[in-house]
Amino acid sequence: MERLQKVIAHAGIASRRKAEEYILQGRVKVNGKLVTELGVQVAKGDQVEVDGVPITQEDYVYYLLNKPRGYISSVTDDKERKVVTDLIPDETRRIYPVGRLDYDTTGLLLLTNDGELANLLTHPKHEVDKVYVAKVKGIATKPDLMPLTRGVCIEGKKTAPARFDIISIDHKTGTSIVQLTIHEGRNHQVKNMLQAVGFPVQKLKREQYGPLTLKGVQTGQFRELSHKEVNQLKEQVK
Repeated sequence: MERLQKVIAHAGIASRRKAEEYILQGRVKVNGKLVTELGVQVAKGDQVEVDGVPITQEDYVYYLLNKPRGYISSVTDDKERKVVTDLIPDETRRIYPVGRLDYDTTGLLLLTNDGELANLLTHPKHEVDKVYVAKVKGIATKPDLMPLTRGVCIEGKKTAPARFDIISIDHKTGTSIVQLTIHEGRNHQVKNMLQAVGFPVQKLKREQYGPLTLKGVQTGQFRELSHKEVNQLKEQVK
């Protein structure tokens, strides 16, 4: 037996908190009976409906994708641009990206149908490290980048402290390669942080998410996570 809101979250319909709202709003039925109170337990064979649509409890699947440029971190796009799920064409389960990478940002992206874990991973309170490597315009120095370790103000809100490393400098082209580690996930955050300290981003790649890296996964390719890797992610958000 599992709590109703957990079953809805696991089906990828909504986060557990959102599922609780659906229940209180009278949008959920179990075996044809309307449920409006929290705490209801359901068995595996019970039929759960949200807004009159039955949900199915699929086996969970977890993919690590090396996202290329030119793909939207979504399952659909009203402008008919390519989406990341196009890169896993044989998967029939309803998977979706965990967080997002910009259209022109490459690198490590997780996709799953485990709504609860996806919600936990993207919540800033769990502080899951994400490591990015950026090619920026300008010759970066440690004093230039030090404000990032204290947080910088973006759109009226200060970012959490980040860690950085200057990987290389090219005086001929006037560019630098900078590694930045953050645990938040605001829109365009890395680009905005580096812009805030005077270094516009020319290229950006996410190379690590928590314990996971891109080792052995070429651009545009993907692999399933092992049980050990899934457990490592769950440990990070306990």
